[in-house]
This record gives sequence, structure tokens and C-alpha cells, in this order.
Amino acid sequence: MKIPVRALIGFVGLALSTAVPAGTGERSAAQDPVVDAPAGSVRGVIEDNARKFRAIPYAKPPLGALRWRAPQPLPRWAGIRAAQSRGAACIQPPMAQGPYDRGAIDMSEDCLTLDVTAPENARNAPVMIWIHGGTLIWGSAQSAMYDGREFAKRGIILVSINYRLGVLGYLAHPELGRETAEGVSGNYGLQDQIAALQWVRRNIRAFGGDPHNVTIFGESAGALSVEYLMASPHARGLFGKAVAQSGYMFTMPELRNARYGEQSAEAIGVALAGKLGAKSIADLRAMDARKLSVASAMAGFLPYGTIDGHILKRQLVDTFDRGEQAPVPLIAGLNSGETRSLRQLLPPLPASADAYTADIRARYGDASDAYLRLYPATDPEQARLDASRDGIYSWAMERLARAQARLGQPSYLYLFSHSYPSADEAGLTGFHASEVPFIFGNFQATPPNWPRIPDDAGQRRIADAMLDYWTSFARTGRPIAQGASEWLPFGTDNAFMRFEGGPRMAQKFMPGVFDLHERIMCRRRASGAQSWDWRVGAYAPVLPVAGKGCA
Repeated sequence: MKIPVRALIGFVGLALSTAVPAGTGERSAAQDPVVDAPAGSVRGVIEDNARKFRAIPYAKPPLGALRWRAPQPLPRWAGIRAAQSRGAACIQPPMAQGPYDRGAIDMSEDCLTLDVTAPENARNAPVMIWIHGGTLIWGSAQSAMYDGREFAKRGIILVSINYRLGVLGYLAHPELGRETAEGVSGNYGLQDQIAALQWVRRNIRAFGGDPHNVTIFGESAGALSVEYLMASPHARGLFGKAVAQSGYMFTMPELRNARYGEQSAEAIGVALAGKLGAKSIADLRAMDARKLSVASAMAGFLPYGTIDGHILKRQLVDTFDRGEQAPVPLIAGLNSGETRSLRQLLPPLPASADAYTADIRARYGDASDAYLRLYPATDPEQARLDASRDGIYSWAMERLARAQARLGQPSYLYLFSHSYPSADEAGLTGFHASEVPFIFGNFQATPPNWPRIPDDAGQRRIADAMLDYWTSFARTGRPIAQGASEWLPFGTDNAFMRFEGGPRMAQKFMPGVFDLHERIMCRRRASGAQSWDWRVGAYAPVLPVAGKGCA
């Protein structure tokens, strides 16, 4: 069982906000920076003492017969390409109102582009590649939130990438498999991300970057994408460090096998085509892209990576258990109030404390005592907020940190519990994606309904520390912030950094949370009949009895 469409409204990470302006003030073309890269020459702009190049294509646009094909390289273009104006977002359905809503945007199937922000005199600079969130349904590299000026001030080149979304990025179908030598389909958006990383490897030196010092980072679906890239053999060697902000590890559909209570990815694609009245892939390719995007979302199509034995070989939990992921240093973490802005995911409030206790005992059996200790009946509202947060994010991020530590890689964990008056007043303390404006040091470009962040010394202190930690990690693999606490690796007594008012180290990250949710996942996986996903509390299926290798 996947997340119902009604539950997804809000489960978006940070998708889009106001578009980045193409530039301000008077300038002459002679003053604009020109870079001659292997892909071709591009002309950008200088803003805030940084060179900015926008909407650079990294692959052929997936139009017409190329829809649902792997991204193809572009030949070198002639002349100097203008890279001064924002590009179009990839096709996506409208978003419902909420803190993430960004209003009307430009979008196109011709969207496989990236933005580069570089220090004016960059030379062999570390590179950070940002992968936006949005449930693999919404989002854009061109969000004003993702302006890279603060990274450039710290000597970092920031690359922000677009990738195909929704049905256009993740449809699997038997006909599509027959079009490829490998016999697989799906994962087109993930293949776009890999193509963007390959473009960076070939071209970033021309912008002053070090192609062998690349860090990938993303939030929500962007963090999930980081996990996919860590798991995919096709991305191996294209990055050397990773940051996952509020990622998750749900069950993925297998290409042709129905397993863990899921349909196969191909069966999902065939069913969707039937719902849309399409008899063939040719019929789907003939549909208007925007109408197809909206109709697919309304029909309940939810994009996920597909286990195809090629791009993704096995479930994420299995890949990381086997130590097959990229052996790279990692920062991972989450926010304290993740589900405060994702209330559609919360199980219903019980009629009484006794009803809640009885329901948990019926669903969780011999694991119910541990569940009720962590999520007691004395405060059912807080219990469902915390249980949903932990079942989706806390368990996954700690699992990721543990997996990298087992490989002998530096692994750093954080909890962002910082808030400010307007977020508290809205009941959104530490909400999903609330760390993003602090990571980018950009308080003024949040979406219209986002709780306003006061631009004062306290907020800047947090933002400066986070920027320092993130960029020093990209530079050396160690997160260091000037005048702030030393960030110890997770393996040091489950150490983690708490961002709240100011960064401070703490020990014993969320005692008991990982053990409970790992136990739940293990039993569901061992049964072969249940998925591990967002469902907790009154939404959870009855937990199977202990299986082989599971407590």
C-alpha cells in the first residue's frame, strides 16, 4: 500500500518558491562572464560577487518519441549560449495550498537543465550538487530558495539540477522495457540525475570546480534521490560525499514481481494506462504532457524508484545491509517536527487513551510495550506526530548513518529543532523542510505561505553555522563551523548535532526509536507480504510475528 494521493498533499519537501531573478541593475554584455566548457560556451551574469549560469542543458530534452527514454548526450553547441535567465521546471501537477505552495510556474518537457553558481575567481573549488525535494512529483532547480551566493562566499560551486518528475520520470511499462537493450523501464528521473552528475564530471573544471571533489545533497525526495544515487552502481565514482536531509526508505516496487504487498512496477504502469484510456505507449506519448501529469496524479500514480536489476538492484535496506552502497562520508538528519506540516500522513486521533492503547496492542503485539513507551497514550496528539516522524524519517536517517559507519566512513547525524515565533504560532515548530532556508542562508525567498523568518542575529547564527558545517564537509569530509561545537561522528556514543538556538553536540540519539522501527521493518520484510512505509499507529497493518533474523 502506497501513500494515497490525499495524503501526499503537503508531503512534498520544499518544492518551489519564487523564481530566481535573471539579474539586477545595469550591465553591459562585455561585463558578463563567459565560460568555454566541453559542452559549449555559456554567458552568465555576475550577482552578489558570484558568477551565475542558469538553465544550462545537460542532456537532450525528452520530447515526443524521447519521452520515457534514457537521457541522451547533447552535441557541443555552436556559439555562446545565453545562460542568464531562469529555465523551466519539469512538468508537474498543481500543488495544493500550504507552506510549500509556490503558485503558477513555467514548465516544459524541455527541462533537463542545471544552474551553476561559482565564486568569481574559483579555481579547483569543491562542488556541491543540490537535488530538490517534492515527492518526485514537484519541484525545480530554479527556486529562489536555492540561490547559491552564500556557498560561493565560502568558496563552493553550487550546482542545482532539474530532473523528470511524476509519471514522466518514473513510469515503468512492458512496452518501454522492450525498447531497451536491458529490457527495463522506469527510473528516468534518476537516470537524469546520473546524467547531470556525468555532465558535472566533464564540464565543471571550466567553471573553476574540482570534478573529483563533488558532494551530492538533497532534502526529502532529494534526500531519497541521494540514497538512490548511493545505491546505484551507475552513479559510482561521480561523487565523493553525500548529505541526506529528511530522507526515507520506503519499499520500492520491483519491475516485474509483486512483493511486499506491492504490485510490480510494470503492472502499475499497465493499470495506469488503462485508467487513462491509453491502449499503448504510443497513445501515452501522444498525450499533452501537462494533462498527462495531472491525470496520472489524479489516478493515484505515485513515483518511486523501481528495482530493475540495472539502475537499482535491490531494496535500499538490502543494499545498505549488504554494504553495496557508495563508500562515502555522510551527513544525515531530520527535523523535530517533520509531520507538523504533513498532517495528512498522521493516523486519526483515538476516541480515548484506553482505545489508543487497545488498538496499539492489537496491531503491534509483542512490540506494543516498546511502542507505548515511546508514544504514550497520555498525549495522543504528540504520540501520532512523533510516531509518524520516527517511522518515516528518524529510523531511516539513523539507519543510513549506521550503514556508512559500518563501512568505516565518517558519518554525522543531526536533529534540526530550531524554530522562530511565526512557525511556533502556526503550530509548525521544526516542520518538514524548515532547515532549507538556513542551509542556503536565504530567508527572503521562501514561498508565500511559509512562516516568515526574522532576519536577526539569532537566525543568522544558526544559518552561518549550518553553512559552515555543510561547506567544510564538502571541502574536506569533516563538518566544522567557526566558533561552534565540534561535530563528532555518529559512532561516538550515537553522537548527534542538535540545531536549536545554536549548534550543540548531544549523545544517545533518540533512544529506543531505531530499535523499535528496525524491528517492525525487519518483520515486515521477512514476511514478504507487508511493505514498510509511512503507516504507523492506527494506519499500521497487524505486525507479523518474529521471523528469521528478526526480534
